[in-house]
Amino acid sequence: MDITKLESSSNQVLIQEEVEILTQLLEEITQGLVGEDVYSKIKELTNLSKAEDYQGLQNVISTINNEEMVLISRYFSILPLLINIAEDVDLAYEVNYQNNINKDYLGKLSTVMGMIAENEQGAEVINHLNVVPVLTAHPTQVQRKTMLELTNHIHELLRKHRDVKLGLINEEKWYADMRRYIQMMMQTDIIREKKLKVKNEITNVMEYYPSSLIKAITKLTQEYKALAVKNGIALKNPKPITMGMWIGGDRDGNPFVTAETLRLSATLQSEVILTYYIEKISELYRQFSLSSSLTAVSDGVLELAKKSLDHSEFRENEPYRKAFSYIQAKLVNTLVDMKGPEADFSKDLSKLGQQSRQPHTADYHLANAGHYRLVNDLYISVEEFKADLRIIQDSLEENGMASLIKGDFSEICQAVDVFGFFLATIDMRQDSSVQEACVAELLKTANIESDYSSLSEEEKCHLLLKELVEDPRQLSATNVTKSELLEKELAIYQTARELKDRLGEDVIKQHIISHTETVSDMLELAIMLKEVGLLDKDRSRIQIVPLFETIEDLENAKGIMTDYLNLDIVKTWLKDHQGYQEVMLGYSDSNKDGGYLASGWTLYKAQNELTKLGEQFGVKMTFFHGRGGTVGRGGGPSYDAITSQPFGSIKDRIRLTEQGEVIGTKYGNKDSAYYNLEMLISATLDRMVTRMITDPSKIDDYRSIMEGIVADSNSIYRDLVFGNPHFYDYFFEASPIKEVSSLNIGSRPAARKTITEISGLRAIPWVFSWSQNRVMFPGWYGVGSSFQNFIDKDPANLAILQEMYQSWPFFKSLLANVDMVLSKSNMNIAFQYAQMAESQEVRDVFLTILDEWQLTKNVILAIEKHDELIEDLPNLKNSLNYRLPYFNVLNYIQIELIRRLRAGKLDPSQEKLIHITINGIATGLRNSG
Repeated sequence: MDITKLESSSNQVLIQEEVEILTQLLEEITQGLVGEDVYSKIKELTNLSKAEDYQGLQNVISTINNEEMVLISRYFSILPLLINIAEDVDLAYEVNYQNNINKDYLGKLSTVMGMIAENEQGAEVINHLNVVPVLTAHPTQVQRKTMLELTNHIHELLRKHRDVKLGLINEEKWYADMRRYIQMMMQTDIIREKKLKVKNEITNVMEYYPSSLIKAITKLTQEYKALAVKNGIALKNPKPITMGMWIGGDRDGNPFVTAETLRLSATLQSEVILTYYIEKISELYRQFSLSSSLTAVSDGVLELAKKSLDHSEFRENEPYRKAFSYIQAKLVNTLVDMKGPEADFSKDLSKLGQQSRQPHTADYHLANAGHYRLVNDLYISVEEFKADLRIIQDSLEENGMASLIKGDFSEICQAVDVFGFFLATIDMRQDSSVQEACVAELLKTANIESDYSSLSEEEKCHLLLKELVEDPRQLSATNVTKSELLEKELAIYQTARELKDRLGEDVIKQHIISHTETVSDMLELAIMLKEVGLLDKDRSRIQIVPLFETIEDLENAKGIMTDYLNLDIVKTWLKDHQGYQEVMLGYSDSNKDGGYLASGWTLYKAQNELTKLGEQFGVKMTFFHGRGGTVGRGGGPSYDAITSQPFGSIKDRIRLTEQGEVIGTKYGNKDSAYYNLEMLISATLDRMVTRMITDPSKIDDYRSIMEGIVADSNSIYRDLVFGNPHFYDYFFEASPIKEVSSLNIGSRPAARKTITEISGLRAIPWVFSWSQNRVMFPGWYGVGSSFQNFIDKDPANLAILQEMYQSWPFFKSLLANVDMVLSKSNMNIAFQYAQMAESQEVRDVFLTILDEWQLTKNVILAIEKHDELIEDLPNLKNSLNYRLPYFNVLNYIQIELIRRLRAGKLDPSQEKLIHITINGIATGLRNSG
């Protein structure tokens, strides 16, 4: 969450007061649960940590037995979570407060919209803007759904605390309720006992829509439209924010994603949005008690009313209610039809009926959903639903009741425009090697080419284009035996077509190719899409999106896309996508491959080159940023990340992934969701029209300087990671990577092949482990030496770097992220992890890392002209001051537990103790994966 960027108007006293209340309650509850002996140890550990007496911490923890460790670990894991809640509540207050008093803050939409409106291209930009947060799996937030629900209860209660202080809520009852929920939290399993399945990941992320995202996006879109009108800009049908989804369609390295999970993902999404519509129509039914004896009603509304099964004598003069009753019945039938005739609706629909609180209509239709069928009594498309709503809106406007449209009615109309019947666009993704294997099999069984993979790149492209352009037939045949892989892939593509036919084109719009290294990788996907009728030489219903991930792939991206865009068939396909070509940029693998500076710079250059290439071809090149939660995976404050993109690289569309614990942090409640989405829109608008360079003539010099520094940084990084023979052992022995890999954090395996080598390890457990041992290695290593080497060449170079920091947004964002990462690292704790390594040679790797850490800190502060880290982020500094003493204790507990596990002094059944500490540290850091 970019809470660090919100300029707080309330003092820190309020947060501190609420943190103290939560801490005191947790202490009282813990004391009652664990007894005086264990509680006294908790207090002692807290005091030692606050005093930064790390040797004392280590000594005390070594004397605590395994049974006591369970209780102590829970305490120190839950307290950072309660601190998070207090900060989230304060953020919600601040956003509302500063909006209500019309005070400016970073990312405020009204301010940016006014600035954009003055630009000569402002109207076009505002009309076509589309920012898409894409929710993904990789849930490094390992808490159970039950814990998330308890978190929400505490959040809602804490929101009421200021009313308690005013005497508007009974203080005694409030404390009793808060104590009850915290006690439940203390006695509830924090983490999952079983590994998540894809279905669990889908249902978990769906929880955020009804509680926060639907409301926030609808409200924000309405505000966006109102601000445009206020600034004299006429809008057509703007969609500044729409949502994306990877879970269920992203099968790269995840064998558990199938045609069934893709269908389930789409079905559950439809169920969520249809349920929202049904409930919202139920509210409108209760509100619109308008009598036909007191107001005129259009013939269209009367026609809808006639079709209603609401024959109550009390509704005879209430046509609007009857019309809403009929609309709701059609929505219920649409939901039933969407889920399928064999689905069990008794539980879900009865629950929905209870929520609707509308006995005369909803309960009847829901209770009888299994057999209630009349001709045309369901919506075939969302356009039909919109048409019925339009009939009611027209009637209200024609008869002098336009004011009634505001509120719930306008909210549902806006939601329909944004979410349709699909809710979020599902991306499909697969590795290029899988697609090549499938195409090779298809060509062989069709007697076209017996050994496709042995062909040269030129030969592959020639063959694939021939099949795409000249031969309309399918390559697969029902009477030919197929491999399990090909069967699975074809089934997924066929399901994608069925979903698009049923739910509309927006349900699936792009397919991403991991490890795109050649044009043939993209044409192979075209062959697969052609097999199910999603693409032919004249039409493309799904866009082919290359993903460039490694340093080498990013450097080759321009050449690959040049050859691809030169193809006549591709030019035809682009017409179906309004001239847009999306490219996905991977932050994680490029970082693991070349280090932080090399990754950031190579991504920056690739965007520049691809943007110019798009302009050359008359194509709007758009980018999908595969960012993670941490700086090591492209994370960091969203506003700065967007406004530091190369100018001109955002062509009114941008997509970015939201992963792991970041989803809960940003979108856990409607206030946080609104603020974070507002910032995404504002930052994108800002970057599209504002150059933000003090002297554009110097940018070429800046880039030349960066080339040399980055090359040096890349060499320094790779010398250690891939050149030092002891580095692998250091990572696997001095971090909890093995424990992280066994943690139930997602359906996807931790490694593509094995976790005994770094190259095969996924970026998430790689970064997650470095966060746990507090080195934060991927977010800074190689930065200090490369900058110092540049400064050593000429002392005047420091002034140049300082100038770059002040005037170049990309450079400033790059260094600010390093600053933030260093502030969350702790080399004293990292040293203790290093002592777990078996040999001195392996332990000595830490000394190399330590020297670079100190150098990096000194250089960063010198360039920023700061005396201490995060100097200009007082909110983050205060936040860390609250929480660091508690999750620092968890690090020492984790070290002791890992030592016992490796020494055989921890029963395997107690290994989940380590998982509790992993969760607590991740909770404290907030952006660890």
